[in-house]
Amino acid sequence: MAWQWLSEGTITSVPGFLAAGVSCGLKGGEALDLALVCVDRRASAAGVFTTNRFAAAPVRYDRAVLAENASGMRAVLINSGCANACTGEEGLRDAAEMAALAANALGCPAQAVLVMSTGVIGVRLPMDRLREGIPVAARSLSPEGGLDAARAIMTTDTRPKACAVRTALGGRPVTVAGMAKGAGMIHPNMATMLALIGTDAAASPGALQAILRRAVARSFNAITVDGDTSTNDTVLLLASGGAGNPPVTDAASPAGEALAEAVTAVATHLAQAIVRDGEGASRFVTICVRGASSDADAERAARAVANSPLVKTAIYGGDPNWGRVLCAVGYSGAEVEPERVSLRFADLVLVWGGQPRDYDEARAAEILRQPEVTVTIDLGLGDGEATVWTCDLTHRYVDINAHYRT
Repeated sequence: MAWQWLSEGTITSVPGFLAAGVSCGLKGGEALDLALVCVDRRASAAGVFTTNRFAAAPVRYDRAVLAENASGMRAVLINSGCANACTGEEGLRDAAEMAALAANALGCPAQAVLVMSTGVIGVRLPMDRLREGIPVAARSLSPEGGLDAARAIMTTDTRPKACAVRTALGGRPVTVAGMAKGAGMIHPNMATMLALIGTDAAASPGALQAILRRAVARSFNAITVDGDTSTNDTVLLLASGGAGNPPVTDAASPAGEALAEAVTAVATHLAQAIVRDGEGASRFVTICVRGASSDADAERAARAVANSPLVKTAIYGGDPNWGRVLCAVGYSGAEVEPERVSLRFADLVLVWGGQPRDYDEARAAEILRQPEVTVTIDLGLGDGEATVWTCDLTHRYVDINAHYRT
């Protein structure tokens, strides 16, 4: 491992990054609901976005900005409490105004600001509150503002999600840090899920895009809470170049690989934190599929199991009903020869060579009652493998989504 975790890391663990989290009344009361992250110089940027055809206005805005100005980014502005999704051209104008307001407060071009939003779909942003709140956020920027920023982007999250690592590129120390939000409507590609990763490494936009896509494939696209892909999913990566390393221009170079490893470590930590904080979740579940005819087949099978309400509720109830797991594998679309399949809960073998084994049902139930559960399926066909992280499905999930309004 070429990188090291930083204790209590946040986005402002990266030298040259400032952040703020303030309240401007989007959620009501005094809750933090507006985050601003600013870089002390022009930064290269990359982004990966939702595949939902109802892409929210901030997603559409950011895609256009990155297509024109991926080497000149200065800030990211994020609001919670309103997704600015399914709001038509008016919503797109509101996203552009958010960026312009932040740019005016920071003294940079509007094209140097990216925006993200999260919250209720189908509601216009209360721009009067943002016009007041954005200058306050700019005045509140601080090297200590990372945790407040992470709190400000929360919706049904129960805790902020942030981390940082340190590595070296070209003999220079480099920091990679990130923050994310998400607890429900979580499913590739990607999930209501916003994430911002920053680094002081020097890298070209093209190299960053390749690095980010690789990291997302191994992290945010390997999680699911409820099988719903959001309208607002966004992961952004900013690289300021402040570390002074020789610029990374090739993601496949040794320096590119080292940076990708650090970015993937941050992305994986944040993705797993989202699942651990899944709405109403009481178990963190790892679904491992091995022995598939291809990695793609392994992923199909793993996702089918991870998204099965019957599997997720069985895990919640501590019910070792392994037939539900094999049922999901069977309809996943993956190539399956039933007589070759094996299944384990943790280290307890339940099925071997397609045949049920005698096993201690009480021990199997106890395994499923643990805070962390691993289900391993071996299809016995090849070298394909995949891992998906998910959680159980509880009464609390229904309660949250039956009443959530902000």
